[in-house]
Amino acid sequence: MSGTAPTHRTPTGPQRTSTGTVLAAIAVDAVLVVVFAALGRGSHSETLDASGIWATAWPFLVGLAAGWVVIRGWRHPLAVLPTGVVVWVATLALGMLLRLATGAGTALAFVIVATLTLGVLLVGWRGAAALVRRLRARAGAPHAR
Repeated sequence: MSGTAPTHRTPTGPQRTSTGTVLAAIAVDAVLVVVFAALGRGSHSETLDASGIWATAWPFLVGLAAGWVVIRGWRHPLAVLPTGVVVWVATLALGMLLRLATGAGTALAFVIVATLTLGVLLVGWRGAAALVRRLRARAGAPHAR
């Protein structure tokens, strides 16, 4: 990322994405991946200490970072499409490949649960944010009489 915030076009012209928004979106994604790892460990009665959570989360965090870079997520950090979907798929795919390469579990049931959970978390929060933005815009728009 450069020192200036990236811009993108909207129907009303160029709009800047603030650095704060980008950093917040990255943080939300990372926290949600750690939550995913902690929930998974907890559901299997595994320890919830930092090292255990890290052992589960790191492959998915690497996938998350790769997804952000591939899609250049800082351009549209709150977009469901393409940012949210690409970040989700990259997090899942690279996370599973790294788990496979390191001898960690990749049972079919885990892949299915991870696919659904990461999708709900990484795409879902962006969808909720878009809904809030739409509702705020509608509330701020002049009402027709």
